[in-house]
Amino acid sequence: MKTFSAKANEVPRKWWVIDANGQVLGQVAVKAAKLLRGKEKAIFTPHVDTGDFVVVINAEKVRLTGKKEEQKSYMSFSGYVGGHKSENVRARRARHPELLIERAVRGMIPHNRLGRAVYRKLKVYCGDSHPHAAQQPQVVKVA
Repeated sequence: MKTFSAKANEVPRKWWVIDANGQVLGQVAVKAAKLLRGKEKAIFTPHVDTGDFVVVINAEKVRLTGKKEEQKSYMSFSGYVGGHKSENVRARRARHPELLIERAVRGMIPHNRLGRAVYRKLKVYCGDSHPHAAQQPQVVKVA
């Protein structure tokens, strides 16, 4: 019996839509990461990109539990003296709400070349419209 190993150019790709309206951020990110990585497919191969494309809509309406809206902080450092910046969820949601979902998903995929290739298949939008209607994406429910 031979072990099956998928080839990236032979994997059929689907398009999925996740509506984040009223959904918990972590649950949306887990579902998106699984679909992007291809974990729910029978042909999953750890070192090959077997995942699908994921479109997340209504990013500004995603929900966080507890007091994370005020207490959770996102930090960045430019590398220069005094280059440390920090902002909470409320400020980030007002400035660029797509980053909430993008950063949560990025933390759940591998931090290497494969992860960067997988991450490019994630599309996040603020409103309930997206420019990927031609791909006929299927709606997926978040648990």
